[in-house]
Amino acid sequence: MSSRKHLLLLNPWAYDFTAYDFWLRPLGLLYLASVIRQYTNYELDYLDCLDCSQIPSSYHFQPKGQSDGRRSFFKEEVSKPEIFRHIPRKFSRYGLPYIQVESLLSQLAPPEAVLLTCTLTYWYPGVQAAVELVRKIFGSVPVILGGVYATLCPEHARSQTGADLVLTGPGENQILSVLRDIGGQEQFKSRAELPFFPDFDSLPSPAYELAHNTSVLALLTSRGCPFHCTYCASRLLYQRFEQRRPEKVVSEIRHFRQTLSPEQIAFYDDALLLNHDQHLIKILEALAGLNPGLRFHTPNGLHPREIDPALARSLKISGFESLFLSLETSDPALLAETGAKVSPEDVARALLNLESAGFSRSQISVYLLVGLPGQDKNEVVESVRFVKSLGARPRLAYFSPVPGTEDWSKLVKAGQLKADSDPLLQNKLVFPYFWSQFTLEDLAEIKRLAAGQGAG
Repeated sequence: MSSRKHLLLLNPWAYDFTAYDFWLRPLGLLYLASVIRQYTNYELDYLDCLDCSQIPSSYHFQPKGQSDGRRSFFKEEVSKPEIFRHIPRKFSRYGLPYIQVESLLSQLAPPEAVLLTCTLTYWYPGVQAAVELVRKIFGSVPVILGGVYATLCPEHARSQTGADLVLTGPGENQILSVLRDIGGQEQFKSRAELPFFPDFDSLPSPAYELAHNTSVLALLTSRGCPFHCTYCASRLLYQRFEQRRPEKVVSEIRHFRQTLSPEQIAFYDDALLLNHDQHLIKILEALAGLNPGLRFHTPNGLHPREIDPALARSLKISGFESLFLSLETSDPALLAETGAKVSPEDVARALLNLESAGFSRSQISVYLLVGLPGQDKNEVVESVRFVKSLGARPRLAYFSPVPGTEDWSKLVKAGQLKADSDPLLQNKLVFPYFWSQFTLEDLAEIKRLAAGQGAG
């Protein structure tokens, strides 16, 4: 076993009513791994509890999935939190089997510290379970928690997870200082001042070589978003919108293609298409001729207003396969109220341009929000019918009340949520049971309409 000191980087399970591997990868943790590897002498151990490709065949787990890399998770039913007792649905732990994670961790060298992340605020029970298991195996090792949950719900994270330190916001300019405090200067490759990363572009590439499954990668060409949508947390997570240099993105993709041979790449940018003439199109032009078969996906939703004929052709030629457009609602008044970044006419125009470029309308999904404060069933029904009338696929995106957003504040002011409400109430599936005017029957009707054929 190596004499070097170890750090453990751990992405916990998801505890939820339902979960699906929508090209999910703990990008923030992988970026920190690169920073740590570049500037310290630590040996890194990495375990992603949401990477079910590691499950042994003895479990007879056959993930239901699609050819594009999306997959179902292995799940184990667990007790429902008390706050959900009245909800007639099962609650489960998604990801690697608990006893497998326990076994894998038990085989590792005791770490000097454990770095944990958590993507969704209401997945924090996974953090609690991970911290408990880490304590059981490694004792009082320092546990450092970062990520979206830690940033949006820091007080809850500090009081409820058992983590020793909770870092908010991007961690690249915090983690090395923390590690120096824990392990001392001797763990660093240089005794000089710690590096400072002035922008997203200055970071080393995420350490995907640590991952078990590299057939699917999630990447970012930008961070943050310039829009001010009332339901979105992007500006709370990143104060400014910054795009990486196209040549650096291209170099990264080429490197991963040569060393890891991924088949799918999902761009998780919040605003991938902005400034596309100088950004995305330059990236795609430089990637022309890359090994055929590499497919691209856009799970976070594209801004339809940006999709002109030239961009549509570029997306098609480059191998973009799963396209998700952002509309949220076809109601002009609600669009104006929530951010006015798109109009129904933008979506119609984008679909026309994409179709002309060779895409089938039926392979293009359009996100529609369900459960916004003040929204009613009829508004969603009309939005679903509008999308279907264009020949695209309506994809329901359930509203989650995110702390710090305008819509969160509306619910708090209306007395429908408390400022210190349990983050479990931010679960996107529980709104009909707590504070929404949508009934379960309303939801069932909307789902049937969205899944059915024809214009409804």
